[in-house]
Amino acid sequence: MSLFDSVDYHYARYRPRLPDEVVQLLARELDEAKAPTLLDLGAGTGQVALSLLPALPPTAHLDLVDQDSGMLRTALDELRPHLGKRTATAHTVPAEKFVPARPGYGADLITCCRAFHWMDRPAVLAMADQMAAPQAAFAVMGDGSLWTHQAEWTTALKVLIQSHLGEDRRAGTIGTYREPGRRYEDDLANSAFSEIAEHHIPFTRSWTPRGVLGYLRSTSFARPDLFADHARFEDQAQELLLQQARDGVLHEDGVFTVLLARRPGAAR
Repeated sequence: MSLFDSVDYHYARYRPRLPDEVVQLLARELDEAKAPTLLDLGAGTGQVALSLLPALPPTAHLDLVDQDSGMLRTALDELRPHLGKRTATAHTVPAEKFVPARPGYGADLITCCRAFHWMDRPAVLAMADQMAAPQAAFAVMGDGSLWTHQAEWTTALKVLIQSHLGEDRRAGTIGTYREPGRRYEDDLANSAFSEIAEHHIPFTRSWTPRGVLGYLRSTSFARPDLFADHARFEDQAQELLLQQARDGVLHEDGVFTVLLARRPGAAR
């Protein structure tokens, strides 16, 4: 069973999309491509694709790669009404196993958002080297999570989760989360994409208590089947969030980090 089985609804509805400034940064990578191809790894329910779609020309093609078929079905359902003449293909495989559906393939931009830590990173980067166009960039992106965010309300929420599940951050049904053994920058530096530009983009998000509860259902650290009594946890979480909210709103001020990596000497 996939780590995120049965959560595609909550993932699609409550996982945040990319900030506008991140969209603009990535879209500039595709300015010179007449018919750009976006390869999104760990695509989930299409947060990256849906964010970028308005910035892509009608000639664009999107390849979405994820091991979870339910998430990819949801991603295509979300994308279809907005594709226009653009095309999209879903690939239900691990990222390193991606094989394009057409010969002569060359992705103009490869993205991996909030998912690189789950992957066999050296194998993924080796695959990307085979699938990327000569001038392509590989973008590794993330903004942490409500587990890592430091605010009064997120800290109180984390303490509540820990009171149910234990001190360690959970991942899946029995395991605990382990930080990557090496930095993403080091993974990239040891790959074909060793020329790295790092971007830190501040953002502010507004959450409702209901939105936070929906988000938590989509996470590896607070998914419903981890709890002995999930209904009790959600009642407690809702009470906590309502107490913490100002006029029904909870604010998250964070930084979206984008590592834009390319082959040495590749023109931008």
